[in-house]
Amino acid sequence: MIEIGTKHTSTTVVDHTNVASAVGSGGLDVFATPSMVALMEHAAMTAVAPYLAEGDTTVGGHIATTHIAPSPIGATIEAEAIVTAVEGRKIEFEVEARCGGQVIGKGTHLRFVVNAAKFMSKLL
Repeated sequence: MIEIGTKHTSTTVVDHTNVASAVGSGGLDVFATPSMVALMEHAAMTAVAPYLAEGDTTVGGHIATTHIAPSPIGATIEAEAIVTAVEGRKIEFEVEARCGGQVIGKGTHLRFVVNAAKFMSKLL
């Protein structure tokens, strides 16, 4: 059972693959907002993975974030996700990204528990 307060921190280092100029979200060599969002989602997914039934996974349904400060190539970014609500298959999280202890992004994230095989069978 997934409990309120369950959390996980995922980490990455800013490099030439996850900056705005590389992912197409901007023209500067700073940590890209889409990369920050992906790291936040990874933290949320990983936080609840040990509690899922065999064959189940989670998929993102919504994320609302603010990217507050830029981070340079070489910086270490940590994203933490904390479960704030569980309602059946719906899981809500608070997410926060930090660089050197400074908050660079924060928001909320919604994920749903799905059976992986059944979900994949519905692809368009």
